[in-house]
Amino acid sequence: MNDEFFASVYNKALDIISRREHSKHELKNKLLKKFDIPDLIDEVITKLIENNLINDSRYAQMYVLVRKRKGFGPKKIEFELMSRGINSSISSSAIEEEGAWKEAAQKAFNKKFKNGASQDFRERNKQKSFLQNRGFTFEEIDSVFS
Repeated sequence: MNDEFFASVYNKALDIISRREHSKHELKNKLLKKFDIPDLIDEVITKLIENNLINDSRYAQMYVLVRKRKGFGPKKIEFELMSRGINSSISSSAIEEEGAWKEAAQKAFNKKFKNGASQDFRERNKQKSFLQNRGFTFEEIDSVFS
């Protein structure tokens, strides 16, 4: 491939990552939609990694922080990272580093249920399901109700 093609793919990649962090997988998919040259795209991504312009660990840390602030738990976030091409060791590390998941569960619960934990069995189960659907572990959910 010639340098002109490389430059146009590289510049498009820079344009994409200038807006927000992207995982290697996300960036590759976006570039493949625009340029159908997988080998060249791999070269561009390698160059971006060498220049520390894309970094899956940094992406995972940022993603975990943002999703946690929005009231999501570690299980859901890990699944979302996996679907964005982040390997489980990187996502687990970012989630563990972030920590304070019981507090995050409490915050998400308080935001949704202003009146606190219900005494009614059915209503309480709905409250627990809400936290479970948000991706919190049973331990984190129990901490809200104890």
